[in-house]
This record gives sequence, structure tokens and C-alpha cells, in this order.
Amino acid sequence: MAGEDTADPGAAAYRDFAVPEVVAEHSRSWLRRPPADRPAATPRASATVMLLRDDPRLEVFVLRRVAGMAFAAGMVAFPGGGVDPRDAEVGVPWAGPDARSWARRLGTGEAAARQLVTAAAREVFEECGVLLAGRSPDAVVDDLRDEVWRRERAGLLDRTHGFAQVLERHGLVLRTDLLSLRGHWVTPECEPRRYDTRFLAARMPPGQVADDESSEAAEAGWRTPADILQGQREGRDLLLPPTQVMVEELAGIRDLDAWLGQRPRVPAVLPVPVEHDGRLWMRVPRHEDAR
Repeated sequence: MAGEDTADPGAAAYRDFAVPEVVAEHSRSWLRRPPADRPAATPRASATVMLLRDDPRLEVFVLRRVAGMAFAAGMVAFPGGGVDPRDAEVGVPWAGPDARSWARRLGTGEAAARQLVTAAAREVFEECGVLLAGRSPDAVVDDLRDEVWRRERAGLLDRTHGFAQVLERHGLVLRTDLLSLRGHWVTPECEPRRYDTRFLAARMPPGQVADDESSEAAEAGWRTPADILQGQREGRDLLLPPTQVMVEELAGIRDLDAWLGQRPRVPAVLPVPVEHDGRLWMRVPRHEDAR
């Protein structure tokens, strides 16, 4: 989806994202219904992680989601997914900001904050084999080549065990200080599958390797933000509005460590479907209006 300025009345305070026709019909059908007859599924809490590296240029690890998936099929996305009951386990060993601190940042209760942060770390390990954990509060594991880690990932995916068990088994603590909150988006009400998603960022741990073994990805790898945005303009890459906005922000980074150290206010953004100029759009408040 490409964000465009429009001449639509009231658009000055908003930004509209054109919806590709291949996925527009469901939203059109929803808009044609009377407002009182428009169903809205309850969004599921989820977390996604922008893994970043900057040697020598800034790159982000992205996946192209498998075409047959029920949500965001074929879209370029970051590793992530919905929270799981296992993520509520209080036995997950933490280092860095505690659940109370994360609750203040996320605007949630402590239990929900613990779930979201744990889900973010678990998902990035499941999907690309990157583990944001170490044997002490100031260390990060740097060698995951042993076959044991492949088995641990498989066990998480088939729910043989939880993330807390993985960390405890290897004497590791979750490095919550490596994560930086950067965005909060809620799936539009017109979508049958909805997520209440926090976007977090983290520097790629030295010595580890992000892979493309996720069953949810048709392909995966490191790309510059500029390349992703160029691919979108040329029609090679499809991005949902949250991904596009995040990639645009990444494109403006000049000092990665300084950017990761920021604590920006992160309001929830709920896109709204609108029709004008013969097309379907997703409308969101402009960045300055969302704050």
C-alpha cells in the first residue's frame, strides 16, 4: 500500500494509504453495510520486532509472508505474532526494565506487559532464530549453531514447551533492555482477523545469524529501508500501513543507538477504511496528530 496525499475533504489531518485491489473487496463489502450492521472482531494482542543492523549501512530483517496465509498474505513484514498463554508464565527470567516499567511504556497492566514483551522475544526466536537473552544482565548469547537450538525452536512451535522453560534450561535471562517500543497499531475494524500490535525494535545481537526457516515466510533476509520503499513504489513489495510507516521511520535513522535509546510517546493508531476518487483507502492520523 502506498501512502498518498489526497484532495479529499478533511484529509489535511490524515494520511491515506491506497489498498491494492486484490485485497480491497472485503473492506468495500464492510463499508456497504449499515453502520449498525458492521461486525468488528476483538483484536488479539500481538508484538512484532524490527531487527536492525548498521554495519556499514542500516538494514532491517523482513519476511515476505506466505501467499496462502489468512492474514497479510504475501506482504512484507517483520518477525512477530500474537501473544500466547505461555507468554504469561511468571517464571520467564528478566533482565532490564521490569514488568511495571514496561506496563508504563505500553499503557497496559503488568500482566499484559509481561505477555507482550515475552511474546516479542519468543516470536523473533521462533521465526528467525534470534535470541534476545544472555547468561547475565549484561551479556547476549552469541552462538546458536548447536542443534539443540533448532530443537528448542521446534518445541516452541509445536507447544511442547514454553519460552520460560527454554531460558531456564540454558541458564539465560531475557534482555528486555534490548527492546525499544516504536509503534502501536490496531487492525481496522473491517478486517475479520484483527490484532492490537506493538512494534518494537532491537539491534541484531553480535555473533547470531537471522535465518529464513520460518514456515510463515516465502523468503526472508536483510534489506535497507530505502530498498523496501523502492520495491513498494515499483509494485514488487506490498506493505500494510503500519509496516510502511515503520520502514519510513527507519529510513530516517542517522544514529541507531541514539534512536533505540529514545522513549517516544506511542499512541494507538486505528486505520479507517474510506472510499474516494474511485478507490479504497486506509486513513490514519498524520504522525503529529496521533501524538
